[in-house]
Amino acid sequence: MAFLSAARDPAAAPHVSYAEFVAMIALLMALNAAAIDVYIPALSDIGSALGVTGSNRMQFVITTYVIGFGGAQILYGPLSDRFGRRKILFAGLGIYLAGAVAAVFAPNFETLLALRFVQGVGAAATRVVATSVVRDRFHGPRMASVMSLVMMVFMVMPVFAPNIGSLVLAFGSWRELSGFMVLFGLVALVWAWARLPETLAPENRRPLTGRRVAEAFRIVLTNRIAFGYTLAMASFFGVLFAFIAQAEQIYTGIYGLGSSFTLYFSLVALFMSASSFANSRLVGRIGTRRLSHMALVGFITISAVHLACALYFGGATPFWLFLTLLICMMCFFGFVPTNFNALAMEPLGHVAGVASSVLGCAQTLGGGLLGGLVGYFYDGTLIPILSGFLGLASLSLILVAIAEKGRLFAAPEEEDEPDYVPAE
Repeated sequence: MAFLSAARDPAAAPHVSYAEFVAMIALLMALNAAAIDVYIPALSDIGSALGVTGSNRMQFVITTYVIGFGGAQILYGPLSDRFGRRKILFAGLGIYLAGAVAAVFAPNFETLLALRFVQGVGAAATRVVATSVVRDRFHGPRMASVMSLVMMVFMVMPVFAPNIGSLVLAFGSWRELSGFMVLFGLVALVWAWARLPETLAPENRRPLTGRRVAEAFRIVLTNRIAFGYTLAMASFFGVLFAFIAQAEQIYTGIYGLGSSFTLYFSLVALFMSASSFANSRLVGRIGTRRLSHMALVGFITISAVHLACALYFGGATPFWLFLTLLICMMCFFGFVPTNFNALAMEPLGHVAGVASSVLGCAQTLGGGLLGGLVGYFYDGTLIPILSGFLGLASLSLILVAIAEKGRLFAAPEEEDEPDYVPAE
């Protein structure tokens, strides 16, 4: 009965500690990573089972989810600012679960793609609500630190998800993977229903009228810092989606690793997660801007070196060199997104829901389309993806420079609000 009363009345919800709060938000974010990464080792099997021709078409299993996930976020922000965070979260999780259950029985490739799109549309609520809830409770460098811890869990998921996918495939088929994602979604739903408090006070809710929504979007889109970092993150996230979409083709096609490629994919993800954890410890001392700007420049430098090496070796570096340089690049990657997210959200606390939706839509939809475009040029060498890495990261740096009026590597910001505000 306590469970039901807490679910119906947010004010009756039990006190949530800082650690549980961060873990719960991380799980909601990890749902999306798992929905993408668990399918990576199954792409070839899906193609064979559903009669798909053209290996690059299999990337659409990832891309359609990302498009649904990115595009729908633009709707959830205004809704969460009007009706509160919990209701919108549970509505989205319901849509996600319906799509995941139906995907288990998809009769053909086109139906599977449509259901993956539906899953993405539902899961978009978790991204918007998670970011909004964090902004409701945190500010400044502390928000960046909290989001780093959340992203650490998000980035740990690629360590486990492909290997879970391979394990499931050893005893079943890709349909069982969809069943696994149903279970994951149910865990997220039950935990949030029982323990996540409503963080948006009634007096802070914005009316859902065309004028007020348009006003909120105007605030987001006309703020130079917020909009500049939003576009910069969209471009930089194209790097991640390009790598995810092509990982199986690179590891198995170029380097002939077979099913063991998931171990190397996980190794890279582990380093990304470690850098995100390091970011949570360093951002308060070094500063959100300085740390993220230095990391972006480092990523661009290593990308240029990697591309030059690939050209020298005729299209693909030796595997040991490829893995070394990729790990270095992705370590730098871990210091950028959470800080850019915090910088974009910082001036928009009064419209956090809309801000989160615009940010998430641009980041995921823009990054997914850019990454998918890079992935579609895969030609059996590393040249397309490394050229894409260099170009997207360089564009991100240009957008940051515009947002900051050319002033990069600023000194650490001073924190002027409490670290954590517990829910009422």
